[in-house]
Amino acid sequence: MNASYDNNNIFAKILRSEVPCNKVIENEYAIAFSDINPQAPLHVLVIPKNPYVNFHEFTKHASIDELNLFWKLVKDVIDHFKCENKGFRLITNSGSDGNQDVPHFHVHVLGGKNLGRMIN
Repeated sequence: MNASYDNNNIFAKILRSEVPCNKVIENEYAIAFSDINPQAPLHVLVIPKNPYVNFHEFTKHASIDELNLFWKLVKDVIDHFKCENKGFRLITNSGSDGNQDVPHFHVHVLGGKNLGRMIN
């Protein structure tokens, strides 16, 4: 894991139950919860339970089981909210150029309305 991981980031505090969250579902390796500042009618964050800073670090260091169950939980969120037919967007930001706000890998699942073009 990355030695620069900040154990005091908000997601680390959520994982330690120091900060509450509106949990949607979880499994052995990941948890999904509602975003506190939703950008769409559906805005859920999916985070791994282990301390990975970003997507690259997660895919480089996570076990096969972690990888599989993380992405299964993303699919389970999509199934839970029944947004597979109308559509949804998955976003992960990485680093300063990617505008990553929380230094803990996470995927945003957004949907519930037409989200428009991502980049003009």
